[in-house]
Amino acid sequence: TMKAIVFAAFFGLFLICTYAAKEAAKKTKKAKLYVPQIDCDVKAGKIINPEFIAKCPPGCQDVKYRVYGTDIYASFSSVCNAAIHSGIIDNSGGKILVQKVAGHSGYRGSFSNGVRSLSLPRWRESFLVSEGKPRKGVTYPSTLEYSSSKNTTVKSGDAVHKEYQTSPVPTTATQMATTTPTPTTTTTDPSTTMPKTTTTPTTTRTTTAAAAAKARPGLHKVRDIAFRGTSTSANNRNILRPNTGIQRQEPVATFQRAAGSPAHLDSWKPGLSLFDTGFSSKEELIPKPLESISQGNPNCKVDLSFLMDGSWSIGKRRFQLQKQFLGNIAQALGIGRAGPLMGIVQYSDDPSTEFDLKTYVSSKDIRNAIDKIIQKGGLSNVGKALSFVNKNFFLDANGNRGGAPNVVVVMVDGWPTDRVEEASRLARESGINIFFVTIEAAAESEKQNVIEPDFVDKAVCRTNGFYSINVPSWFSLHKVVQPLVKRVCDTDRLACSKTCLNSADIGFIIDGSSSVGTSNFRTVLQFIANISKEFEISDTDTRIGAVQYTYEQRLEFSFDKYSTKQDVLSAIKRIGYWSGGTSTGAAISYASEQLFSKSKPNKRKIMILITDGRSYDDVRVPAMAAHQNGVIAYSVGVAWAAQDELEAIATDPDKEHSFFVDEFDNLYRFVNQLIQNICTEFNSQPRN
Repeated sequence: TMKAIVFAAFFGLFLICTYAAKEAAKKTKKAKLYVPQIDCDVKAGKIINPEFIAKCPPGCQDVKYRVYGTDIYASFSSVCNAAIHSGIIDNSGGKILVQKVAGHSGYRGSFSNGVRSLSLPRWRESFLVSEGKPRKGVTYPSTLEYSSSKNTTVKSGDAVHKEYQTSPVPTTATQMATTTPTPTTTTTDPSTTMPKTTTTPTTTRTTTAAAAAKARPGLHKVRDIAFRGTSTSANNRNILRPNTGIQRQEPVATFQRAAGSPAHLDSWKPGLSLFDTGFSSKEELIPKPLESISQGNPNCKVDLSFLMDGSWSIGKRRFQLQKQFLGNIAQALGIGRAGPLMGIVQYSDDPSTEFDLKTYVSSKDIRNAIDKIIQKGGLSNVGKALSFVNKNFFLDANGNRGGAPNVVVVMVDGWPTDRVEEASRLARESGINIFFVTIEAAAESEKQNVIEPDFVDKAVCRTNGFYSINVPSWFSLHKVVQPLVKRVCDTDRLACSKTCLNSADIGFIIDGSSSVGTSNFRTVLQFIANISKEFEISDTDTRIGAVQYTYEQRLEFSFDKYSTKQDVLSAIKRIGYWSGGTSTGAAISYASEQLFSKSKPNKRKIMILITDGRSYDDVRVPAMAAHQNGVIAYSVGVAWAAQDELEAIATDPDKEHSFFVDEFDNLYRFVNQLIQNICTEFNSQPRN
C-alpha cells in the first residue's frame, strides 16, 4: 500500500510537470510564430535591429524601390526588393531573414530575378538576405525597432552629430558560449547620416557574408567555341585555329618616321595610331628609365594590375616578349611607395595572382619577379580575369592605397575566349580604369571565331581610343612602352576613378528669408551638413560651396575655400542667418556667376537649392541659363514653396530633381534620396 501511494504521488507529479512543459512550449511556439511585416519602401538602415525576420508584402518588385549591390546590399536599399533580387522571395512576398554586416568599399549592380540593382562606390553598412527561417537558438524580435525620425538641429558650438542606441544582438539559448565575443563597432544610421552605436554580427554572421560572396556564381562561362590553339608545346604563332582552315601567318610590319613627325608620341589624339607617328630607333628599343627615386615617381601615383596572357595561343617565345615588355614598363614607371605600385595577374583558363601591390616596391625587384613567371597555358578567359581582379585584387590587404587610382591593363593575344562586357562594366563601376593592349588582332578570316565583336570598346573605361592600344605584332610591342606609361600616369584623365562621391562641385543655395526663422535655418544647415559629409571632399575630389540669399545674395564660401571635410562642416555650422525677402531667381544667377563659373572643367556642377516660399522674381530664365551651362539643379521646397517654381528650377526629369516637405524637421528624409539620385545619374553617363 505504501508503494502504491508513493507511485501515485510520483505519477501525479510527472503529469503536472508534463502539462506545465506543454503549456510553456505552446506559449513559446506562439511567440515564435509572430513575424512583423514591413513595407516595400523600408530600407535596412531604418531598422536598428542587427538581425531580424520580417514578412514582405506583395508588389515590391518596382524600380522605385531602389536596390544597391549584389548578394551583399548597401543598407539604404529596399529590404524586400533586395530579397527579390537575391531570389529569396518573388513579387508575391514572403518571409525573409536579414542580417546586418559591415559597410563595403564598393557595391556592384546587376540584373537578377527581374530586378536591376545599382552600383555604389561605398556605404557605411550592409546587409544579407536569406530564407526566412530562424537560426537555431536565436530569438528574433516580434516588433522591429526603427531609427529616430528626427535630427538634433545644429546649435552654435555643438558638434554636428547625434548618438543612437540600438537594441542588442539576438541572443541564443546557450548565450553563444562556443563563439567568440561579439565585437562592438560604430556605424551610421543612413536615414539621418548620423553616427550610431550598434553591435555587429557575431563571427557566425561574418562567415555567412564570406560564404555568400564565395557562393556567388561566376559571371562568365566558357562557351563551346573554336579553341585558339591546343598544343601544349606551341613555340610560335603559326598555329592552326579550328574552323578557319587557314594557318595564321606572322604579320609583317615596317615602321618609318614620316617627315616632320615627332621622335616619340608626345600626346595622345583621338584616332591617332601609335605606328603612324614614328619613333627614333633608340626610343623604340629602350624604355626611358626614370631618375633613381627611392620612393618612386611621385607624378604617377597609381595602383596598377597587369593582366598577363598565359594562354597556349601566345606560344613560349611571345610569352617571353610579354615578360620583357612588362619588365620595361616597370622600369619606365619608377615603382615606389610614393609613386606607382604594380602587381601581375596571369590568366588562362583561370586567373591567379603572381604578386600583388604590396609584394615589391622597386622596379628592380618587380623585373626580377617577372623573369621567374612560368606560363600557365590554357584558354584566354579575359572576362573571368577581370571579374577576379574586381573582387580580389584591389583590397587593402593586398596593398591598395585608396587615394591612388586603380588601373588594370589587359594584355590580349588575338581575342578573348569568353565574354568581357559584364565583368568590365562591374569593374568600371567599382572605379577601376581598364586599358586594353591587343596584339595581333583577328584577321578577316578569323573574325568568325571572335565570340564578342568589338570586345575592346565594350570593356574599356572610355571608347575614345585613349584606353586601347592595338599592336600589329608581338615583335613591335616595345614601341608602346612610353605611350602606355604616359597614359596610365595621366591621373586627370583616368575617368573611371571618378565616382559619384568624388567628382563634383556641389553648390548649396540657401534661402535666408525672414519666413525661415533662426531655428529652422539651423535645421537647414544640418541638412546641408548631412549631405556634404557623405562625399569625398578635397581639392581634387568633390568640393563644396555655399550661397545665402534674401533680396540680396552673399557668397558664404567658394569651391576652393576649404579642402577637407572637417573644414567644410565647420564652415557650414558658422553660416549666420541673414533674414529678409526671397529673390530666388537673382540667387540662381548670382550662384552661376560667382560660384559655378569657377568650377573645374572635369567636375560635375551640382546645385542644391533650399527654399520655403514663392520667389519675388522670375526663376525660369535664370534656371534655364544655369541648365544650359551644365549645372545639374536639385530643388528642395519646404512649407510654402511653390511647386511650379521648384519644377522650373530642377533639371529634367523634375521627379528625380525636385523635392517637397511640409515642415523643416522632415528635411532629413531627403538626404539619402538626394545622394542616391546623384549617384544614379552619374552611373548613367555615356562612356564616349
